[in-house]
Amino acid sequence: MTDQTLSGRTVLITGASSGIGAHLARQAAAAGARVALAARRADRLDALVAEIGPTAAAFAMDVEDEASVIAAYDAVEERLGPPDAVIANAGISIQGMALDIAIGDFDKVLGVNTRGVFLTAREGARRMIRAGSEQTGRGRIVLVASIGAHKVLPGLTAYCTSKAATTMLGKSLAREWIRKGINVNVLCPGYIKTELNGDWFESEGGQRLLATFPRKRLMDEDDLTATALYLCSDAARAVTGSVFTVDDGQSL
Repeated sequence: MTDQTLSGRTVLITGASSGIGAHLARQAAAAGARVALAARRADRLDALVAEIGPTAAAFAMDVEDEASVIAAYDAVEERLGPPDAVIANAGISIQGMALDIAIGDFDKVLGVNTRGVFLTAREGARRMIRAGSEQTGRGRIVLVASIGAHKVLPGLTAYCTSKAATTMLGKSLAREWIRKGINVNVLCPGYIKTELNGDWFESEGGQRLLATFPRKRLMDEDDLTATALYLCSDAARAVTGSVFTVDDGQSL
């Protein structure tokens, strides 16, 4: 039976200060991993470290800034060792119709959601290769995209574009690094009630959208746990370049 635990692994998670990132950090730690929590909001990270305990540590990282990404990885290696798995989860959404959205906002969304994911994944891969992933085959990278990668979400053209790009990025990196012992996969969640969208789903527009879902409900954060942790584990040794949609049927 192939091991699906994360015991002995170091897992780095970006966007770990809230929402999906914070939830997956708790679950990775519960599965036995040392967890590197990366985000811009260091105070929120400190609170999560205190909650998880000594197997977690906080690291300031701005995924748009290459120097910040490299410095954070340096600190992770010094404190916890090189990462065995990376969950590139940091992301933002700025609503705006294509005719109206400020180009600065468009650039910001792609900067965090696509460029930032690329910088996170590339630096993670460099560290894994240096640590011997080609020999061990234990490198794991999970890019968090969205059902917006393959479903039009009105008013979110920039967001959907960034997530579609991230999905192809995952496939491309998987092919490029396949002989380096690194598996790269993409996770496309459906709508989950988080800090990012919670207020909107209480609005009239949010309620209208909810009514279009086949099950008329939002997902729970825990609905992503099994898939995300599986993709970081030894059990996923033969899984790379795949896109996993976990959305409770919302995109049907």
